[in-house]
Amino acid sequence: MAAHPQADLMHDYAYPLPMGVLCELLGVPLPDRDVFHHWVEARMSNDPARIMQSAPALLAYLRQLVDGKREAPGEDLLTDLVHASDEEGSLTPQELVSTTFLLLVAGHETTVNLIGNGTLALLQHPRQLDALRTDRSLMPAAIEELLRYEGPVNTASLRYTTEPVEIGGVLIPAHQAVAVALTSANRDDLQFPDPTRLDITRATTGHIAFGHGIHYCVGARLARMEAEIAFSALLDRFPDTRLACEADALSWHGTMFRGLRALPVHLTRAQP
Repeated sequence: MAAHPQADLMHDYAYPLPMGVLCELLGVPLPDRDVFHHWVEARMSNDPARIMQSAPALLAYLRQLVDGKREAPGEDLLTDLVHASDEEGSLTPQELVSTTFLLLVAGHETTVNLIGNGTLALLQHPRQLDALRTDRSLMPAAIEELLRYEGPVNTASLRYTTEPVEIGGVLIPAHQAVAVALTSANRDDLQFPDPTRLDITRATTGHIAFGHGIHYCVGARLARMEAEIAFSALLDRFPDTRLACEADALSWHGTMFRGLRALPVHLTRAQP
């Protein structure tokens, strides 16, 4: 990005980083990564034609990748899953492919949106951005607040009632689908005073951007690490980044996920 005065932070920064990390974790060979990225990006789009075209190719590639790790092990997470399955019989070949696919969905789009949503929130709150730029020890707390304030996931995966249950004075019958609105819970004023205000110094204990209990995101620590590296590098390299359009001109996408389609910014390189 340094070669240009302007960039789309989603396409040029937020998307490539998590994809690179996932490719390393899964042991995707370097020559395959461009087409692999194309398939995953198409799968995350809202274009049914692109999804229908890319999904079979992606699944076929994942099957080949799983078979390849069995024949030629590598130093990666997928090799560990394949051989743990072989030794203990805990995962079928189809379950291995499904687990790998889940890692892609859960580990890519969410982190992309965390970087994009968080950057936009900071650009819209210059005092918070200045505080973070000045004192990097605030970074871990800032990431938690960005997860709370503008989380990457709107709703958790669907739950189903096995019996009638009352929540907030509303009776939900048995055998009904229930969507847990994570972004709404994270703006609950009973939990967070003045919840619509971004405050990177606030106590964010209780936010559920990563879920809760036995469904807590197993990749939460990795996501936090990626976010800390991404935000720190952006502040170091381009300390005076600013929006290149009006905020109300930005377009959002997603139903379960919440993310920006693009984030055009002006860049200013740090002086050596």
